[in-house]
Amino acid sequence: MELLTKGTKGKFGCVVPGAVSRTSAQGAVPAPGISKETVGSEVLFLGMVTIPPGRRTKAHIHEHHETAAYMLSGDEVELYTGSELEHRDVAHPGDYLFIPAGVAHVAVNRSQTPAVFIGVRNESTGQESAHMRPELDSKVP
Repeated sequence: MELLTKGTKGKFGCVVPGAVSRTSAQGAVPAPGISKETVGSEVLFLGMVTIPPGRRTKAHIHEHHETAAYMLSGDEVELYTGSELEHRDVAHPGDYLFIPAGVAHVAVNRSQTPAVFIGVRNESTGQESAHMRPELDSKVP
């Protein structure tokens, strides 16, 4: 099948084997599927992101890209967002999450089960651009 996306390097789509995960600067464990590094994507990242049991991400923002995720498995994850991380939501398997560009956020997995998400963003690199906000880390219990 010929790709219809303007600027795509190849003439055909492809199947990408699951990638090896790594720990990001934010503390999540992403495994890129579709990214600049894996297929030459110019604007899209799609992959699996895991928050290990009893762990949380560090406070951070993505200044220039939006992030969306679907919670595939786990118990529940608390999502704190806002300029002072004042807004709290709780995600369960089957829920979708959306984080606009420029919004500070932290995800917390207090359970003993890994929380696994399918994540997508309009920034194609495997190591997304994140601006760490350590002054906000203490705002999340």
